[in-house]
Amino acid sequence: MRLLVLALMFLAAQAARAETANLTAALASITSSELRSHVAALADDTFEGREAGSRGGRAAGVYLVKQLQKYGLPGAVHGSYYQPFGTYTNILAVLEGSDPELKTQFILVGAHYDHVGYGTRSNSYGPIGYIHNGADDNASGLAGLLEVAQAFAQFGTRPKRSILFCFWDGEEKGLYGSKHWVDHPTVPLAQIAIAFNADMIGRLRGKRLHVLGTRTAPGLRKLVALSNDDPNLSIFFNWELKENSDHHSFVQRRVPIVMFHTGLHDDYHRPGDDVEKVNIDGMQQTARLLFRFLDRAADEPQLGKFRSQARQEGPWMSQMLDRPLAPLPGRLGLSWDDKQAADGKILVTRVVAGSPAETAGLKPGDQILQFAGQAIASVADFRTAVLCAKNPVIAVVKRPDSEEPLEPTLQLNGNPVRLGLSWRTDEAEPDTLIVNRLIPGSPADRAGIKLNDRIHSAGDVTALSTESFIDMLNSTAGPLELLVETFGQPRTVTVDLPVVE
Repeated sequence: MRLLVLALMFLAAQAARAETANLTAALASITSSELRSHVAALADDTFEGREAGSRGGRAAGVYLVKQLQKYGLPGAVHGSYYQPFGTYTNILAVLEGSDPELKTQFILVGAHYDHVGYGTRSNSYGPIGYIHNGADDNASGLAGLLEVAQAFAQFGTRPKRSILFCFWDGEEKGLYGSKHWVDHPTVPLAQIAIAFNADMIGRLRGKRLHVLGTRTAPGLRKLVALSNDDPNLSIFFNWELKENSDHHSFVQRRVPIVMFHTGLHDDYHRPGDDVEKVNIDGMQQTARLLFRFLDRAADEPQLGKFRSQARQEGPWMSQMLDRPLAPLPGRLGLSWDDKQAADGKILVTRVVAGSPAETAGLKPGDQILQFAGQAIASVADFRTAVLCAKNPVIAVVKRPDSEEPLEPTLQLNGNPVRLGLSWRTDEAEPDTLIVNRLIPGSPADRAGIKLNDRIHSAGDVTALSTESFIDMLNSTAGPLELLVETFGQPRTVTVDLPVVE
């Protein structure tokens, strides 16, 4: 039996190593050079701006199909790649999932391949009559989607759910392609777990990606954030759900959506949207994040259902919820000279009227030598001692006009603090605590936690609730390891929890 267990452990370790190697190879296959090549091809003058239904638009469709065939991805319309409607055509390919049950569910990932051709007064900001190549809108999304499709088909481990790759036509005419698909789906809409949209991902600025739709199902923000392993890519989670791209067709049918976008610019719907202005390295960062997100979402045991509330939640609500709680009153009520504190003495410079410090008789000019039985080694140690001390507290104080140290007894405000933060919960972000108050100088503050950070796990607890987190704080002695997210960047933070005597 022991040999069998060891053999199984060996095989599991081998499988994990192989999966890691496949993931590394898949991510490495998403290259800046290939992304630029796709954008340059699709935004070339020969496609005449890829207007839906035009010869340039049809030529762009042929280019996409040739790439999908090269990757070995089969068509998803009864073996064909084409879903024609009127004079327009959607292009669909599929990667079948590996799990016997989950493969009947689909992660749909799409990007529109049409643009505005030579421009008209209704779709161009001018000048019209010139080719609008649409390098960012949306050759960038197409290039990212092609690279991700290739990475899955040729390098990655097959995910558990199936992935449906969709290249929409007629988006610039009024979301025609995606609207047609949801009216005539090639797989039942109920089997679409998430519909992803890549639209204009070619102008990353300030290393910040806009991500929309994460409130359309519980847990989507966490899925996106935990997929981000790039320390140079932060995320702005936008709560807007406008009818401005293909994701909206799925919102209307109550399908959870996620959209990546790098923002509008002065070349939007103008002839100047050319490949030379695309941030190729930023596209690579975005495409690699897209691969990791799709890979994680496709393997997730359970994905949340559509949240109708997301339709009413906008930036105003985000701003309201992100307001921090009012600061707590100071426990002691005094200020000191940081320069004097370097040699282990807290020189009091101000005492707050009515504070515990004033009640105990402390005055400006006093030097605090000990607090709650601890010698003062630094300002940080003093702050920690004040925050975590239980009442009553005895201090050792040297007063300039007194030869003998004084030992006043203080009754501090509030309760002892071990961590030093407050949090809220959000039904759109289950198993997550959102920091809405941070006490300056507290262990949480010293560990680098910020307001509005998300705490996704603590120790070995990955599904956090207020109750489970409080239980962990009460039962943990010493350092506590937290998985914290700031602007979509996850990191591990170790908080040194003091012992409250």
